[in-house]
Amino acid sequence: MQNIEIGKMDKLIIHFVGNKNNGDGVKFSNSLTDFDKIDDYVMPLIHNTFKSDEFHQFYFIPTIELNPMYQFISSVFNNQDSFIEQSQNAARYLYDKSNHPQIKGGELGVAYIKDCRFEDEEVDCIVIFKSESKETVLEVNSVKNGLNLKNVKGLSTRKLDKGCLIFNTSKETGFILSVIDNRNSEAQYWKDEFLCIQPIKNEYHQTNEFLGITKEFITNELSDFEISKSDQIDLLNRSVDYFKSHSNFDKAEFENEVFSDDSLIESFQKFDQQFREENKVELLDQFEISTSAVKKQARVFKKVLKLDKNFHIYIHGDSELIKQGVDDDGRKFYKIYYQDEA
Repeated sequence: MQNIEIGKMDKLIIHFVGNKNNGDGVKFSNSLTDFDKIDDYVMPLIHNTFKSDEFHQFYFIPTIELNPMYQFISSVFNNQDSFIEQSQNAARYLYDKSNHPQIKGGELGVAYIKDCRFEDEEVDCIVIFKSESKETVLEVNSVKNGLNLKNVKGLSTRKLDKGCLIFNTSKETGFILSVIDNRNSEAQYWKDEFLCIQPIKNEYHQTNEFLGITKEFITNELSDFEISKSDQIDLLNRSVDYFKSHSNFDKAEFENEVFSDDSLIESFQKFDQQFREENKVELLDQFEISTSAVKKQARVFKKVLKLDKNFHIYIHGDSELIKQGVDDDGRKFYKIYYQDEA
């Protein structure tokens, strides 16, 4: 995460939000939660959860003023005495959006944290998190003849299922949020329906999105070109290498260095344009490259050539050193050239 410091928790409240489709209901707390004995667990959990360099902001069409969560959060920052009331409003609103059959009920926590720092600005922040999966621990109890164990289910102190960290800055453009969603199979209801947020189009977002588009094109859209799996991996490697070796991105330069072939470049340009239109992605053709976004995307760029169940070939560099062929018996093979054996 960039220059961010999390301060001290000032308020905490816990509600239960069920699945509206199942009629689970909502259980409100009407008083603050005593966190004196759990502060040493909750604050590290918040510190360890929100590490991404990608930030979001509230939005709504036609105007951000119609976003309910934006209004609830604004009210708390304007008047901390409304914390309990607005946390209940948030729980009620989340319940209204929890109508997908796969959404699990769980505890909704809202915390107010003071004396945080975002970049060079000292600000307060609000944390909202939902715990849907429980962990089991063994509780030791004294009995007449010794000790006994009992399994107890509770909230995880290692990770959050869903959460957002909202900094009290840039209110006019929707505040600044760091968001986590480790259970995103329910149609993105946490980000899209409940929070209604969109990425802030900074260098991290630009880098992450463009590498994602490139990976999609190379992996799934090259069927019209007779390109082997090893050549596909080589293109993926060259894509990442471009971003690692440049501090600024230039689309035309990237296309020439990575794809080289005119017909391949033209095909990529058509795919890129279509992808942006269909997914409503706005990207610049020149931007500063985010090293953290490159590091994240590099992890998911496939560099392994899997041959049946017998061999995995890791390809990191020059595609000229690996050749594909078929022998006289129709068996496929790869020929690999190398200098040193480790």
